Amino acid sequence: MSVADLNQLRTFVVLYEARSLTGAADRLHVTQPTVSYTLARLRTRFGDDLFRREGHVMVPTPRATQLFGPLHEALAQIDATVADRADFVPQDFDGELVLGLTSIGEQTFLPPLMAALSRAAASPHLVVRRLDAGAAEEEIVRGALDVALTVSVMDTARLWRTPVRGVEYVALVSRDHPLPEPGPAMFEGRRFIRVSARGGHVFPNQALVEHGLVPQVALTVEEHSTVPAVLVSTDLVALLPRHVADVFCGWFPTLEVADLPWPGTSSPVSLYTRREMNLSPAQRWFRRLVLRAVSSGEFTDDAQR
Repeated sequence: MSVADLNQLRTFVVLYEARSLTGAADRLHVTQPTVSYTLARLRTRFGDDLFRREGHVMVPTPRATQLFGPLHEALAQIDATVADRADFVPQDFDGELVLGLTSIGEQTFLPPLMAALSRAAASPHLVVRRLDAGAAEEEIVRGALDVALTVSVMDTARLWRTPVRGVEYVALVSRDHPLPEPGPAMFEGRRFIRVSARGGHVFPNQALVEHGLVPQVALTVEEHSTVPAVLVSTDLVALLPRHVADVFCGWFPTLEVADLPWPGTSSPVSLYTRREMNLSPAQRWFRRLVLRAVSSGEFTDDAQR
C-alpha cells in the first residue's frame, strides 16, 4: 500500500473520530480543503458517501461505521510498529487527554486523580466530559474519550475493561432525621430524592420500584451534586453508592449513612479504554495512572478483560 493510500485511510479514521472537517484538518495539520478532497477520493474508492453533513456534524454512514474498526486497528498496528514507546516521557507530554465521568464520578474520582497527576509531575490538558451511559461505548471506540469510568457494562469485545471498585448502595439522611434499624418498615413515612440514572446507576430507581417506594418520591433531580445540600435541610432519603455517600458525609458532617434492609449491590465501577493495540503511549500511561488513582484494591490488574 502506498503512502498516499495510508494517508487517505488515516484521514478517514480521523474524520470518523472528529465528526468535523475542520476538526480533522486541525488534527492532521492540513487544510480543510485537503480533507474535503481526500473525502471525495475515499467516496469514489468505497462507492459510498461515508459521511453526510447534518448541521455542523459529519455523520458516518453504515458503511463508514463498518470500515472504521478494521481500518483503525490496522493503522494503530502500523503506528505501534514504527513508534518507539520507550521515548514517551509523561513529564514532557502537554497534549489533551479526555476522561469520561458521570457527575458522581467527578465528585469521587477527580480529587485522587488530580493528586496522582501532581505526584507524577505531569501536566497534560485534562478534559472531563460528562458520561452518558447510552453513548459511552461509541465515544470510546471512535476516540472522543481516552478513558471512561462507569458502572455501565459495555461490549468488552470492542473495549478494554477492568473493574476498579465494587458498588454497595446505602441510604443517606440528615442526622436530625435518622432512619430506624434496617427492616421492612425502615422507610415508612419517609420521602425520597430520586436521581437520574443517565450515568448508569440504575439500582436506586429499580429499588424504589421493586419495593413500592415510588409514591414516596418527593424530588427528582439530574445531578448527584444536588443531593447532600438538600438532605441537610430536609427529612428526605437518598439511595447512593457507599463510596459516594462517604464523600458527601465528609462535605456535610451532619449527614449519616444507613444500611439498606435488602441487598444493594450492582456491577462494579469499571475503567474502559480502546483495545490495547489501539492506544497511543500517552493513553496507555494515562490508563495506568487513572487505574492506580481510583482503584479500591478489591480487584487486581489481571482482572482486566
